[in-house]
Amino acid sequence: MFLNYTKEFFVKKSLKNNLNNKKNEVFSKDVQTIGLLIDESDFGYSEELITEFTLYGISPENIKTVSYVGKFDKKKTYERPTFGNTHIDWKGDIKEVFLNEFTDSEFDLLISFYDVEKPFLMLLTQKSKAKFKVGFATVDCSLNRWMINTEKKNYKLFVSELFKYLKNIK
Repeated sequence: MFLNYTKEFFVKKSLKNNLNNKKNEVFSKDVQTIGLLIDESDFGYSEELITEFTLYGISPENIKTVSYVGKFDKKKTYERPTFGNTHIDWKGDIKEVFLNEFTDSEFDLLISFYDVEKPFLMLLTQKSKAKFKVGFATVDCSLNRWMINTEKKNYKLFVSELFKYLKNIK
């Protein structure tokens, strides 16, 4: 237990040191690819969330999803690529190939679908090479370009607000 707090402290420190190294891209085209970073510790509607994006014209094969669970069970089979605290080391370096591929992908849009600041999720958001980042207003505003002020359980409203704003930009 104590080691988890210590590890979280060092990951937060690494995150804080790198927050100033972000680039601000300008959103200028239609969304084709989406990276979806979901905290599944307390959210059980991931499939429904992905379906909402498809209703707005995003192809399911253009949505790449990575999920986080607080207590990762190595014996359990997860539906989508899933990680826990053990997949990121003390220095904030990612140990899993699928997580590195996710952060290195240049998505048109990265959606940080978590409303509680968890250092491991925030680190992935910060390291992502996505062109435009969107998240919840309850999370550090320096991570995302847009913050939507809704609750995580109201995912339909989140998606509709997102696409309403995207339509207004064009």
